[in-house]
Amino acid sequence: MPAPESKEPKMDNKDEKMTDADTVQKPKSPEEITALVLNDIKQNFVFLDKAAVNFEPRFSMRVLRGLGNLRRRLTPDILVSTVDAAYPSPSHKSAALILKYLGKEESTMEVDESSSDSSTPVVLPEIDIYVLVLLQVYLLDQGDLVKLNSFNDEAITILRGYNRRTLDALAAKMWFYYAYGKELNKQVVELRPLLLAVLRTSTLRHDTETRAMLTTLLLRNYLHTQAISQAHQLVLKVDFPESAATSVVARYLYYVGRIKAIQLDYSAANESLIGAIRKAPQTSYAAGFLQAAHKLKVIIELLMGDIPERSWFREPMYEKALSPYMDLVKAVRIGEVPQFSDTIEKYGAVFKKDGTYMLILRLRQNVIKTGIRMMSLSYSKISLRDICIRLHLDSEESAEYIVAKAIRDGVIEATIDHEKGFMQSKEILDIYSTQEPNMAFHERIKFCISLHNESVKAMRYPMNQHRVELKNVEEAREREKELASEIQEGDMEDDDGDFDGL
Repeated sequence: MPAPESKEPKMDNKDEKMTDADTVQKPKSPEEITALVLNDIKQNFVFLDKAAVNFEPRFSMRVLRGLGNLRRRLTPDILVSTVDAAYPSPSHKSAALILKYLGKEESTMEVDESSSDSSTPVVLPEIDIYVLVLLQVYLLDQGDLVKLNSFNDEAITILRGYNRRTLDALAAKMWFYYAYGKELNKQVVELRPLLLAVLRTSTLRHDTETRAMLTTLLLRNYLHTQAISQAHQLVLKVDFPESAATSVVARYLYYVGRIKAIQLDYSAANESLIGAIRKAPQTSYAAGFLQAAHKLKVIIELLMGDIPERSWFREPMYEKALSPYMDLVKAVRIGEVPQFSDTIEKYGAVFKKDGTYMLILRLRQNVIKTGIRMMSLSYSKISLRDICIRLHLDSEESAEYIVAKAIRDGVIEATIDHEKGFMQSKEILDIYSTQEPNMAFHERIKFCISLHNESVKAMRYPMNQHRVELKNVEEAREREKELASEIQEGDMEDDDGDFDGL
C-alpha cells in the first residue's frame, strides 16, 4: 500500500514576511552601545595583562588593531567609565589628567572622598598608556587641537617615565599621535630635537617598535619642510628594523620612495613604492595611503618612460583619486605637449596638494621624447622644422638638440642630417635580437627572489620556543646517557658470567 501523505500545514507568504520582520534586529539603545564598548575595552585590558605577564607582543598588537574600530564609538561617558575600571582611585596621576581634559573634575572629587584607601593596587603600565592613547584619539577626532597639544605634552611625560619592552607597541602609537598633533598645530620644526633624542634613547634600549616609528616620523618631518638632504642622511645612517610592524614598514618605504624620486633615482624609488603598496593593508582603512602611493608611482613610472597599467585607474578605491593622473598619462602616452600643459593648468591645485607638482613638471621632456618617438615610427624622414611645429618648440635648434639627446638616450634609432635639416629613421630591428628580453626576465627573477626573502623574514614563530627545544634536547641526551650506561652495565655482567664459567 502506498504510504500516506503527510499533511503539514503550509506557511503563507504573509507568515513568512512576519517571521522575516521578527528576525530583523532592532536598533540598539545608547546604554547597550556603551555597555558593548566598555566590554571591548575591558577585554583589551585582559589582553594587555597577558602581554605583560607572558611577554607576548602579539596581544598588544591585537589591541592596537582594534583601535580604529573602537575610536569611532568613544564618548566622554565611556572614557569616564574606562577610567573607573582602569584606575583604583580618581586621584591617580593619569586618571586625574584624563578627567581634567574631559571636564569631569567635580564628579571625581566626590568619588575621591569615599574611596580613600591606603593600600590601593598598582595600575599596570600597559593599561595606563592604553587609556591615555584612547583620550589622544578622542581629542584628535573632536578636532580640539589646543587641548590635544597640551594633553600630549603631559601624556608623553608619563610615557617617558616607563622603560618596559612590553610597552613598545603602545609607546610607538602614542608617539605617532603626539607628532601628528604637533604637525596639526604647525610645530614641526620645534618637534624635531625631541624626536631625535627619543630615537637615540630607543636605539640604546633596543626598542624596535619605537625606533621604527620615530624614524618614519622624522622622515615625514623632514619632507614636510623640504629638508631632503637631511632626510637622505637619516636613511643612510639609521638602520631601519626589519622586524617592525608591517604598516610602519610601508610608511617608511613610501617616504624613502619620495626621497629617491626627488633625487632622480627613479628605479630605487619605484622599488620602494612597490614594497610600500604590497605591505600596506589592502582595506578601506588604508585607502588614503594607497591612493597617495599609487599617485606617486604613476608619476615615477612616467618619468622612467613606462606607461602605468590601466587596471589601476579602474579600481573603485582609486578611480576618483587618480582621474587627474589618468588625463596626465594620456597626454604623455601620445606625446601631445599642448594637452600636457592644459592638464597641468587644470589640475595644478590637485597636484600641489598631493606633493607631486614638481615631479610632474619634469615630465615635459618625457612628453617631447614620446612625441619624437611617435614621429620616428610614423615617418622614415622628417624635417626638423616639422618637428618644431608639431611639438610646439621655440626653434629648430632646440628641436635638433632634443632629437640628438633622444638618439643618445636610446629613445629612437635615427640619424640627423645637419646640413639639410632632417631626421632619418633607421629600420626597426627585431626586439628579440637585443638584450631587452634578457633584462626584463632578469628583473622579474630579481623581484621574485626578493619577495621570497622578505616572506621568509616576515614569518613569525612562538616566543621562547627555542627553550622548549633545548629542554627536549637535554632530556634526549640524558636518556641517551642512561641507555649507554645500561648497555655498558649489561655488557660487564655478561663478561663476568663468562669468566665465572671459565
